[in-house]
Amino acid sequence: MTEMILLVDDDCNILDGYRRSLSREFLMQTAESGQQALELAAKNGPYAVVVSDMRMPVMDGLQLLSRIKAQSPDTIRVMLTGNADVDTAINAINEGSIFRFLNKPCSKEVMAKTLTAALMQYRLVTAEKQLLEQTLSGSIQVLTEVLSLVNPAAFSRAERARRYMHHIVTAMSLGNPWQYEVAAMLSQLGCVTLAPETIDAVYSGQKLSPNEQAQYDAHPSVAYELLSKIPRLEPIAWMIEHQNRPVSEVGDSNMAGMRVGAEILRITLAYEKLIRKGTSRTEAAHSLARQNKNFSPEFFQALVTLDPNVEEGEIRKCLIEELSPGMIIQQEVHTREGALLVSKGQEVTPALIFKLKIFHARRAIGGSVTVSVPTTKPALGKGSS
Repeated sequence: MTEMILLVDDDCNILDGYRRSLSREFLMQTAESGQQALELAAKNGPYAVVVSDMRMPVMDGLQLLSRIKAQSPDTIRVMLTGNADVDTAINAINEGSIFRFLNKPCSKEVMAKTLTAALMQYRLVTAEKQLLEQTLSGSIQVLTEVLSLVNPAAFSRAERARRYMHHIVTAMSLGNPWQYEVAAMLSQLGCVTLAPETIDAVYSGQKLSPNEQAQYDAHPSVAYELLSKIPRLEPIAWMIEHQNRPVSEVGDSNMAGMRVGAEILRITLAYEKLIRKGTSRTEAAHSLARQNKNFSPEFFQALVTLDPNVEEGEIRKCLIEELSPGMIIQQEVHTREGALLVSKGQEVTPALIFKLKIFHARRAIGGSVTVSVPTTKPALGKGSS
């Protein structure tokens, strides 16, 4: 990725001077106003570094760099001004998260050193972000794989919820859709502590003993304890913890998005439960709308238009050795003793293929399974926000 620098100053002579003295060392563009800078950032950005003069008409440097920060938080911001008073410096640093504060006139040597340091900081920030995203993505994949292997019925429910959630957040054009999909995918993670027969009893509608019911009711809290320890998953962990009960209005504006996410997850799981019991999607959506009159009508409209089978391709029998990742299991796989090994709706993964091959080698299952190949497969979003 090209590391482009944007210099902003209403004095074109200063910009010409920087272009002549620095263009051989750095990839640079210039703007003569804050508005022009924002237009360039929208068209060509995000920039690695933005250097702005403080005193400019219409939009000063502090306003510009604050807006640059909102648009591209990773961009390194430098303030350049002839007014070196302490208050200006403090406001610039606090409101714009300024990396450096330089006085005019600024020599070529000082500017070059500052730009070099800013680029190094940009590389550190982006490298750390990439590492976090890869780590987060890998953590989610490992957790879902573990759930699919330990408790296939719970995983199957989570996978169906994720597919529903993908449709919902797309239809509602929600920001940061990955958070909602990950919350759905990991919503049943706490079920790894439950006996498979308990999950089977829940999904078949059987009455649980008081002890079993208490254990099942606790699974969102178990998931919260596991997920809250992973950086950047704390909001998702909170949504999952509150998946089984309505969430009251939260005064803290920072929690408003989490509250909405928890409500969306709660109703999506309720929808999945109704569909699993044989209720039509239209009837299920209308029933939930009546029970949640204060919730967004757009959400229930999205449920009405949801087709749970839209991603499925042609259903066919497939030999275990011919399975490939991305296929969807279309019929439960049980061992010869009757234990559930794979649930309907579960996605085929390398770990699942390995598991099926082992059980087949032991003659515990047959040599083929019923699958479909989805025509489209919505992917979980990355942890960037």
